Amino acid sequence: MLPCALVFTYSFFERGVYGGIDYIFGFDNYLRAVDPLYLKIFLTSFKIASLTTILALLIGYPAAYFIARLPADRQKAFLVLAILPFWSNYLIRTYAWIVLLNREGLINRALAGLGLAEEPLPLLYNEFAIVIGLLYAYLPFMILTLYSSIARLGPELHEASADLGASAMQTFAHVTLPLTVPGIAAGSVFVFVLSIGNFITPDLLGGGRSIMVGNLIYDQFLSARDWPFGASLAFLLIGIMLSLLFVQAWLVNRSARRGVDV
Repeated sequence: MLPCALVFTYSFFERGVYGGIDYIFGFDNYLRAVDPLYLKIFLTSFKIASLTTILALLIGYPAAYFIARLPADRQKAFLVLAILPFWSNYLIRTYAWIVLLNREGLINRALAGLGLAEEPLPLLYNEFAIVIGLLYAYLPFMILTLYSSIARLGPELHEASADLGASAMQTFAHVTLPLTVPGIAAGSVFVFVLSIGNFITPDLLGGGRSIMVGNLIYDQFLSARDWPFGASLAFLLIGIMLSLLFVQAWLVNRSARRGVDV
């Protein structure tokens, strides 16, 4: 709470002439933060983080479901594979994507070798590359969270649903999916929050062409030396994160009440 309180306090002051802080109270930093220029950066960040979260859910749910339905002695091996990227440095993993996605990279060479592309595709230094990098970095969080939620569902629920005449798709839609909403919400919050605040991946894979709010905050503190404005942007980002956590808690409580009612 202390760092958040400090950021909140700084956000109401002004930048000094040579950097630092002038302790003059005001709301100018928040008014400046909603300027169309900075609002566009927030919207771009929201779009990239949302797309990353959706893709992580679409990939992570089947992967987690597959792992949870394996025999217990094989689940650990697949969970290790899911978290294997965490065993290497984040920067190394990001630079590896530069090697894969650049115009002379492995992917473009493979496409050219297969005759699927006459010219190298622009896979790097754009929003596509940012989404790929964020998805690769944070997909394990989605898989592990969903696995934890799906693994709690005992086989007796599926057996009871089948005995009542439900098909596999009906069981998934009316039993499995509703009961794993807390896991979906938790995994989505993890991926979205980590993605929207990331500044390394947009800088390296985006080439600085697509600025996200994390890059903007980083620049205000270290380049522009405008700590008050950087603090206001950071606190707005914290507000977004807290709102998402509130929604997640609401979904968890709602799911728990449904379970009690059933």
